[in-house]
Order: sequence, then structure tokens, then C-alpha cells
Amino acid sequence: MKHPDDDNELFNRLEAEMTADELHVVDNGRDLDAFRDLDSRVVDLDKARSARTESADPTTRPDSDPAADSEPGRSGAESGDPTARVLVDSPSLKAAGPGYLGRLAAAKRRPVVPVWLRSLAELRTASAWVARHYAHAAGYHALRSPVYAGRLALQAPAGLAKFVGGTMRWMADREGEPVRLAAVRREDAAEYLKLSRQRDGRVRLRTLVAVLGMFIGLGAALAIYVLAPDWLQALSVSAVVMALGAAGRKADNPVIHRAVELPKATKLTSDIVLRALGAIGIPAINQAQAKGRDGFEFTAPITRDGPGWRAEGNLPFGVTVTDVIEKRERLASGLRRPLGCVWPEAESEEHPGHLVLWVGDQTLKAARKPVWPLMKSGTVDLFKAIPYGTDQRGRWAEVTLMFIAGIIGAIPRMGKTFLLRLLLLIAALDPRAELHTYDMKGTGDLDPVGEAVSHRHGVGEEDETIRYALADFRALREELRRRTKVIRSLPRDICPESKVTSQLADKRSLGLHPVIIGVDECQVLFEHAEHGKEFEEIATDLVKRGPATGIVLLLATQRPDAKSLPTGISANASTRFCLKVMGQTENDMVLGTSSYKRGVRATMFAWGDKGLHYFVGEGSDARIVSSTFLDAPMAESVAARARKMREKAGLLSGYCLGETAEAVTGPAYDLLADVAAVVPEGEERVWNERIAVRLAELRPEVYGGWKGENVTSALKPHGIKTRDVAGTTDDGTRTTRRGIVRADLLKAIAERNETPGAA
Repeated sequence: MKHPDDDNELFNRLEAEMTADELHVVDNGRDLDAFRDLDSRVVDLDKARSARTESADPTTRPDSDPAADSEPGRSGAESGDPTARVLVDSPSLKAAGPGYLGRLAAAKRRPVVPVWLRSLAELRTASAWVARHYAHAAGYHALRSPVYAGRLALQAPAGLAKFVGGTMRWMADREGEPVRLAAVRREDAAEYLKLSRQRDGRVRLRTLVAVLGMFIGLGAALAIYVLAPDWLQALSVSAVVMALGAAGRKADNPVIHRAVELPKATKLTSDIVLRALGAIGIPAINQAQAKGRDGFEFTAPITRDGPGWRAEGNLPFGVTVTDVIEKRERLASGLRRPLGCVWPEAESEEHPGHLVLWVGDQTLKAARKPVWPLMKSGTVDLFKAIPYGTDQRGRWAEVTLMFIAGIIGAIPRMGKTFLLRLLLLIAALDPRAELHTYDMKGTGDLDPVGEAVSHRHGVGEEDETIRYALADFRALREELRRRTKVIRSLPRDICPESKVTSQLADKRSLGLHPVIIGVDECQVLFEHAEHGKEFEEIATDLVKRGPATGIVLLLATQRPDAKSLPTGISANASTRFCLKVMGQTENDMVLGTSSYKRGVRATMFAWGDKGLHYFVGEGSDARIVSSTFLDAPMAESVAARARKMREKAGLLSGYCLGETAEAVTGPAYDLLADVAAVVPEGEERVWNERIAVRLAELRPEVYGGWKGENVTSALKPHGIKTRDVAGTTDDGTRTTRRGIVRADLLKAIAERNETPGAA
């Protein structure tokens, strides 16, 4: 078939040849005389083409004269006019690439042993599933076997009639009757007589066989009736009745029903993948397919990968995996699969155009979830990865709760609180961990953890709860400062990396045990009219410095915006869990700036995808995870087991034992007033590092160890921005450093005082 571009091929070739032969001397840098010479010259095109073809150098022209100092084999254009156009693509050169050994060294070896065989956990899961499947099928049919027998007995008369009628038709050679009637209609006497003789022979032979079979059958039946024991007679009659019942069954009413309805997922083939990619409306793919190409280069065979199919390959040049992810809904339509089964993703170790397409047999919410390994037994070491959910392929996804600060964001009713409670239950199963839990929504969803094991626990947004939480946050900040001093004082051989380890956490005398703080609906704290700024300041410090000292802050909100998640917190959280959100802004607030543009979009989750989220952490790219579902009774069971472990180790403390917190824990202070006190009226601009030194002298128990960056982060929640301030160092050097303007400080104090209850 002629290609659409063939019609223009001759014209394009002639135009290119004329441009190379006659017009190459006309250039932007050529003067008018050269153009006149060209206009008056007659060129033999055949000779020019022949000369260009025979030339070894693609820049050689048949009309160029070699200069006196030119080398043999070089054209005059090369040694003459430096402005002459040089062709960069030589038809005599071939594309260079790595040799066989180079390609072999860069080859990607496929595992000899499948992944599910190398993982003992996956092997146990698969074996248990197979055992449960066949045990269920056996029990299902065993219970219904009397019903099956009754159905077959009722269908036995119909089966007997079918058997007798079929035997009579076979004896009479009824299957050949249409052929004989066709011969009669054609009035072909010779053919009819031939067919009649053939029919007579068949009838005689089949009648003889039927009579012999009848005598043998009756004889066998009589022998069984006279000679066989009762059990054999009953078995024989039952077998005959069942056989007749099976023969009399109806096609639309099977006797035996399926014990398990298997998903009818279509096998994924290359044709289906190419058809789907061509239907999503990406121009580069459509253009390639219009020219007879595939538009997608498969780099590996399509194989089974867990409960689904995996296809991978290279998209056309300039097309990225993000382009495909944006059209996931249309891709699912092209594959004729539910949206929850289709998961295109990028390969982190490949280029952005390398697509990995996984198509599941069932949607994530319909697929059976494995039992959480910690549901009934087991303890946790928070310094190690712990399974908390499964990915699209049913494999466990793990999270390490130490050395992180976590954010959970979602719209209401998508499983945000359940996910936070699950993470807190994981922390509770480490007896060393000290839990501080706050349910600012006030519904008691965190009570199973708080009542059982929490050192501090608050519910609701009442003033009493806010004051209780504020006192706890102040105490946590003091604990953070104490821990930094302890870590700094430890020998290098005991604490080589200047952070808490599992071995240090075991030493109760050091007080470096894990501290896990979980706050649901954290926007209630940060938007509080009186104490919101202080909550934000302390939380920012805990997010930045807490992970290295063993303090972990987990914040959950259904309003992921700048007020609910202040920038200082959202920008420094290393672990993020984003369930369904409605827009790009909310998506990037939880998952990080530009996540939406990179194709990491929690907006694509459906309303029924509860617990399904993007997980960013553990040193890898964003992954889709379905968290383990634990309802309130299940959570209470796990929390009760965690309490018994702590009772045995003697590690219960605080709220879970009925103890009340002190009214004010840690020193109270007014930051703005203290800064105003150390910045005199005559000093209009001052460096932050000098403010830190003065504050440390004013209140060493509060500001000891502060530096310029601490002042910057502390003043930011109050709306005081730092700027470049010119000044003189102690040695007299004139320079510019970060500082504040005293007028901005006074303005912030005035605005606070004018607003009743403002911070």
C-alpha cells in the first residue's frame, strides 16, 4: 500500500537537490556579486548529481575549484569561502553505537527464580490462599451434594427419554436424511439410490449392535440383581440414575454451581496495549500508528505480575509517562478494564518515556487483602521497616516511623483518621515508644490507642484540651532541647552519627526512647486564635530537629492548605500520605511542590477508594498503597495487646494510668516582647544572629543554643520577615546579613494587642 508521504517524495527530493546544487552559494553572508554570478551561470544538473554522488566528502561541489593550498581530496569550499554551507549528515557514515560486549554489559538480567518464590512471606501467602481456595470449594460442594443428587434423580426420566430417542435416531440413520432429501429435490435418481443402499447397510449394522447391547445390558443387570450384594446394587442403580440425570440436564440450569466466581479478566496482549495507547489521544502515538508503526516499543514480554499483567516499553520520542498518566481514564476505556485495575507508572531507573503498565484482574478495593501480620501477634522495632498496607500487586508496603516527620492529607471520609490510627498502633507495639495522641475532631477515633497506651491524650477542641495540648507541646520542646544536649555529650563510638539508635533507645537511663506524636485535624491547633502561632512555632521545630532525637510528629488534616499545614512544616516533612484530594494545590501541599506536574496525582482516586493513597518516603518515589483496614474493635484488640506488653515491661505512664499533666510544663515566655527588649529603640535594623545571642543572655533556660536561623523560624509565624541588613562586624568589617527591621516587630506587637485573644 502506498504511504501517504510517497506523493510528495519526488518533489521533496528535487527541491533538496536544487537547494544543494544551485542555491548553496546564496547565503546571508554572501554579497550581491556572488548572487549575480549564480544567476548568469548554467549548471548541468546530471553532471552535478553525478559529481556529488562520487565525492567522498559530502561538502564537495562539482563547481568548486580547489585552492592552491588545499589538501588532496578536499573541496575548494572547505579551503575557500568559510561561509559556505556544510552538510552535517554524511550518507557514507553509519550510526555508531555500543558493540555486542557493550550491550551485553548493560543488559538487564531477569531473575531466574520468580520474586514470589524468593520471598518467604509471599510464598506463605500464596500457599495459604491456594489451601483456603480448595478447602472452600470442597466444603461448598460437600454440603450441597444431597441437593445435586436430588436434581440428578429428578432429571433422570428426561435423560432416559433423550437416551432412547438418540439411540433410535442413530439406528435409523437420521443424520443422513437431509442429504437424501436434497438428492430427491434435485431429482438425482442415481445419487439417491446410492445413498439409500448406504443407509440400509448402516441401519442393519446399527440395529444388530443395539440388540446385542440390549441383551448384554439386560444380562448384566439381571446378574447384578441376583448375584451382587445390596451395596453394589444400590451403587449401580445410583450410577445409572446419575448418568441419566446428567444426560437430561438443561443448558441454562446446571446441576452443580461454582463455589468461587473467578474474575473474567481478559489476557493482556500487545494488540490490546497498542489499541489502548492509540485511543488516548497523544499525537505522537497516533502519528506513528498512522504511518504503520506501533507507536510503542515493548522492551520485555507481557507477563503475569501478581494478580495482574505487566507490560513495559518505550513511548515515542518526546512522550513521557506523565502524559499517559494524565489520560488514565481513557487508557482504562481503551483496555476495556475498570479504572481501579489500570495503573500506568514510571520506572525510576529508566528515562521518563519508559512506561510500566500494570493491569490487575480486579480493582484494588475488590481484591482480597492479606491479613496484617501484626494483627494477632508480634512486636515492633520502630527503627525497622514495618508493613502497613499493600500495593496494586498485593505486595506489602513498609514504613519506618523513626527519623521522619509525617503528613496525612485527604478530603473527609477517605480513611485519613484510620490511617493515622494504624500508624499509632504500629508505634504502640514497640513497648519503648511514648505516645502523645490528640483527636482534635472530637469523635474519639483515637481513643483505642489513647486509653490503652498513650502518655498524653486529648480529645476535642475545647479550651481545656487546647491548654492541655499546649502544655504538652512546650514540654516536648524542652525534651527536644534536653535530648540534643544528651546526644552531643555521648562518645562518638556510642553515638557515631549524632542521632538516636535502637541501642540507645534501649538505655532508659538516657531517656532517648522513641516519642510519637499523632494529631488528627491539626488545623485546629495551628488556626487557634490565641495559641496558633506558638503551636506552629513548636511544631516546626519538632519537624526540623525532632527526627534525629527520636521525636516523630504525625499530622493529619482534611484541609491541606497553607493555614492547616504551615509552609515550615509541609516543606520539611520527609514522609507523606495523600489520600484523595480535589485539586492540584492540595495535592502539592501534601506530596510536595510540582508533584502534580510529575504525574503524582491523588486527585485520580475514586470516591470508593477509601484507604488508597500515594506514599512518599522510605527513600523511594511515590507509590500507591492501600492501607490495612482496622475498625474500632480490631484497633482495641491490638491496643490491648500493646498494653499487656507495656505492663509486662513496666513502661506504662501518664494518661493511660490516669495521671494528669501539670498545668504548665516548661517555661512560658513572650517571644515578641523578649525580642523587643533586646532590640533598643536606637537600633532600627539588627542581625538575627545578634538577636539570638542577646536572647540567650536574657533567658538562657529558653533561648540557650539559639542561632540566627532559630530566630528566623520563630518570628516567621508572627508575620515578621527577615531581610538583608547592612551592618558592621566586631572586627569592623562592613557586610550584609539576614536581620529584621524594628518597625516590623513593633507593628506585629501592635496588631496582636489590638486583636483580643490574638497571639
